[in-house]
Amino acid sequence: MKNWKKWLKAAIIRGVRTFAESALAYIGTGAIVLGDVNWLGVLSAGAFGFIIAILIALTGLPEVDDDEDTEEKANT
Repeated sequence: MKNWKKWLKAAIIRGVRTFAESALAYIGTGAIVLGDVNWLGVLSAGAFGFIIAILIALTGLPEVDDDEDTEEKANT
């Protein structure tokens, strides 16, 4: 991986988005008022989503891979 800074930025952005999606899904499953929300559960679900997104990003990110392929094709 040549451009690890670009990969790290893309992976963190994906992780944060997944955190938000997981937390939102957990909140939306039964909370009627703000006091009914299990915030520890929300944070746990979000953190779990973040970790999974980072682990999946280790297999490759299209945002980073496509740019590298384009540069390699342009140089050949």
